[in-house]
Amino acid sequence: MGSYDVIVAGGGHNGLVAATYLAGAGRSVLVLERHDHVGGLAISARAFPGVDVRLSRYSYLVSLLPSAIVRDLGLDLELRRRRYASYTPRGETGLLVDNEDAAATAASFREVTGGEADHKAWQDFYGMTARVAQALAPTLLEPLPSAAEVERLVGPEAWRDLFGRPIGRTVEERFGDDTVRGVVLTDALIGTFADPATDLLANRCFLYHVIGDGNGEWNVPVGGMGAVSGALEAAARRAGAEIRTGAEIVGISPSGEVTFADEGGEHTVNGGHVLVNLPPAVLDRVLDRAQGRPGRVPEGAQLKVNMVLTRLPRLKDASVDPRAAFSGTFHINESRDQLAAAYGQAARGEIPEVPPAEVYCHSLTDPSILGPGLRGEAETMTLFGLHMPARLFRKNPDKARKAALDATFASINSVLAEPIEDCLLRAPDGTPCVEAKSPVDLENEAGLPGGHIFHTDLSWPYAEDGERWGVETEHERILMCGASARRGGGVSGIAGHNAAMSVLKR
Repeated sequence: MGSYDVIVAGGGHNGLVAATYLAGAGRSVLVLERHDHVGGLAISARAFPGVDVRLSRYSYLVSLLPSAIVRDLGLDLELRRRRYASYTPRGETGLLVDNEDAAATAASFREVTGGEADHKAWQDFYGMTARVAQALAPTLLEPLPSAAEVERLVGPEAWRDLFGRPIGRTVEERFGDDTVRGVVLTDALIGTFADPATDLLANRCFLYHVIGDGNGEWNVPVGGMGAVSGALEAAARRAGAEIRTGAEIVGISPSGEVTFADEGGEHTVNGGHVLVNLPPAVLDRVLDRAQGRPGRVPEGAQLKVNMVLTRLPRLKDASVDPRAAFSGTFHINESRDQLAAAYGQAARGEIPEVPPAEVYCHSLTDPSILGPGLRGEAETMTLFGLHMPARLFRKNPDKARKAALDATFASINSVLAEPIEDCLLRAPDGTPCVEAKSPVDLENEAGLPGGHIFHTDLSWPYAEDGERWGVETEHERILMCGASARRGGGVSGIAGHNAAMSVLKR
């Protein structure tokens, strides 16, 4: 079927970013995607029959996408800032972090912690992370710096506290309140199964959550995550990229030959370069290099629950507006000690008794995802559960998913003034609007080995082993352009940009 300068294997958002840059630079580009749509996990869907709500079914917020990529590609995309960073219930009160009211935030810290020390520590710590973000964000779209260069950029204090020792030790030393410690540590655990007291993997996860675009803000895409992928698809087509959906990659050769299957059978195309927007374990399979070797299968560790509500649930603290509490990140049983207990139980192969989780309501910031008949009558709620590794769901996926969902609902109910079940919207057939996805579900439905949302464990944002862009493989013509690339992960487009730059600057 011909030859192309570049073949992009996988039409997720990173693949679309790479295709747009390369096609815009005059390269002939073919994008192959096995689904009938592009976007990977950055999509919107009407998950409940008869309910006109476009949910961000998998990924749900945007933090790491550099504004430079949005400008370069001319993306028609609006990202809205959330006023409230987070709300964390504790007993009959809770910690509300208001991005626009420093005095109210300080007062909330005093009420929850009983003093000024933790608020001061919070300001100092996040002042440091802000400086790190400003220093590192520009490097994410450049050839990889060395570890020594990063240490120089961030300074000795940040290098020690964020790179050189487990983030759990840093948090333990800096903060005295268990609830505040947990709020900080959750950013080190999203999609990552690790003990922050001992494992530097948690540090790498934390960095990815605080350095996005130089400010670390987690923004709401207007129109849902599908609007992000839709804007990228439109940009790629405008630039001249050819996109084929329903085309599953079945073979990749180190020489640049790609075999894919569609309704018409198998076809082979040749590429000067092949940019792989697939998990490494899938690349192993299509390269046929896993024969006789242990497979590289990572392990995801999250429970994703999508809900539609008739109204927001009442809080135990009646002085806090639920619209404020749920428009940011609402933390559920995520204190430092609760996180540690849940990790220990999951590591022993048990569903955590009190699952830590967090929720937010996209529709509070962007009601456009609700159909006209539901605006003002419904709200969306997205829940992300921590410490739910794939191993818990392997033996009996359906039974384990139900057990995990039941435990998670009990967990959220323990911090509310009423059961969340009382607030669920029902579809026309009478079923409640709840959809839960375990790592095994992501493996089976989305083709993610182990259900790992980052494709593999996150890496440091500096060079190791002679890398230049962090996209290289052992084969010169094959580059990684997805989440597993160094500095990949999250809805960022960074890996796609860097793979494209690696091709263009060779």
